[in-house]
Amino acid sequence: MNPWFGEALFLVGIASTIIIRAPHGGRSGKVAVVESRRGPLEIALLALMWIAGVILPLVAIFTPFLSFADYPLHPGAFAMGTVVLCLGIWLFYRSHADLGRNWSISLEIREDHQLVRSGVYRHIRHPMYTAIFLTALAQALLLSNWLAGPSCFLAFLVMFALRIGREETMMLNKFGEAYGDYMNRTKRLIPHLW
Repeated sequence: MNPWFGEALFLVGIASTIIIRAPHGGRSGKVAVVESRRGPLEIALLALMWIAGVILPLVAIFTPFLSFADYPLHPGAFAMGTVVLCLGIWLFYRSHADLGRNWSISLEIREDHQLVRSGVYRHIRHPMYTAIFLTALAQALLLSNWLAGPSCFLAFLVMFALRIGREETMMLNKFGEAYGDYMNRTKRLIPHLW
């Protein structure tokens, strides 16, 4: 199968996430931040995700620099990648829409921050992480390059491991028992499992 099918779908996925996120960034950017955990680690994790999820794949797609790591795109991987990407993009949209003005790209509490427990947040605490996990998995399936394909998935694992505990601590400090109850009723990434 021509690898351009996977690469084209990957590019559609990147464009979709930008289109989804841009208006939410503009809207939430107008709300004052009252607490921020943006420090060197947070900046490094966001940069790592940007490099692994956008820059490295674009280098692999549009230049010959990573062609030594190319392999043939399998139709099964393309089909599975298509399904996973569509699910990830849908969840990315839903989690932004449900979170509304409470969204921030980094760990921040905004003025009049609300604990959102409706929509997809009714089922899992961190649906945006689940969406990023799914799109990273789709990248690994759609990009037939041993470096660019799995790069975002690996970066996500690092980001998740170093960030999720800090985020949940911040939410517990802000919302106290309400967030503790919410943690007891929901799973982190996968409904009813984990």
